[in-house]
Amino acid sequence: LWAQLGEVGLVHLRCDFGELTKLKRPIDKALLIGLSRQMALSHQMSVVSNNIANSGTAGYKTEELRFEEYLMPVAEARDDGSTANSISYVLDADLVRDFRSGPMNPTGNDFDVALNGEGWFVIQTENGDRYTRNGHFTLDAEGTLVNAAGQPVLGENGTYIIGSTETDFTVAPDGTVSTSAGEKGRMRVVTFEDERLLQKEGENLFTSDAAPTDATSYRVRQGFVEASNVEAVTETARMIDVMRAYMSTTRMLEKLGQLKTDAIKQLGQVQA
Repeated sequence: LWAQLGEVGLVHLRCDFGELTKLKRPIDKALLIGLSRQMALSHQMSVVSNNIANSGTAGYKTEELRFEEYLMPVAEARDDGSTANSISYVLDADLVRDFRSGPMNPTGNDFDVALNGEGWFVIQTENGDRYTRNGHFTLDAEGTLVNAAGQPVLGENGTYIIGSTETDFTVAPDGTVSTSAGEKGRMRVVTFEDERLLQKEGENLFTSDAAPTDATSYRVRQGFVEASNVEAVTETARMIDVMRAYMSTTRMLEKLGQLKTDAIKQLGQVQA
């Protein structure tokens, strides 16, 4: 585990929680409890900062860090044969996402589409199919309908190729794509039994070990994109809370460090 300590500079401390059980001095244990909180707060700050940075990213889903208590596995024996109370540390246990839909923003771009309801668009990548709620699409030089990264959007019959002479690109509410040349097939929209199992990749794409099923409860809106569901005001307030908690823990650690230094000095004077 790596921690940031102090307001000036970075001090990297690597520790194994299994080694914490060997510590005997209360101040040392108090320092490590404080450090575990700082590590958790540092990770939480990264998550909150990422949410704020992506508040304008189409289809982005808010992330939240969940914490759990880590109890020291071995109780410390006392002279009278009893055991000391367990010492608890803070661990960031899991990263969860809020998959609620974001607001629909009109763009005026015929190639932009948004899903009203359940489902995910399917994107073809070099590593297989990936899934996204970001419907900001365009045509590449070959006339293929692609996302912002140039990866093809998949329909039920494969990729979409729009000829240079074709006009009147439209997407029906059921996802059927058509142009002046006729229907091109329906967009592939899928869903998952448990979206919590989706794993995030770059470019606002997700993957899953579970096989998707065809979505049914949705409508496609052409000329719109689904905005991020990040609530910027809430995330900003959360960032301030995290900063205050981090600074409070820093001050506590500084005081504990000073207590330890003073104790060493006093012991040295007594022995002298």
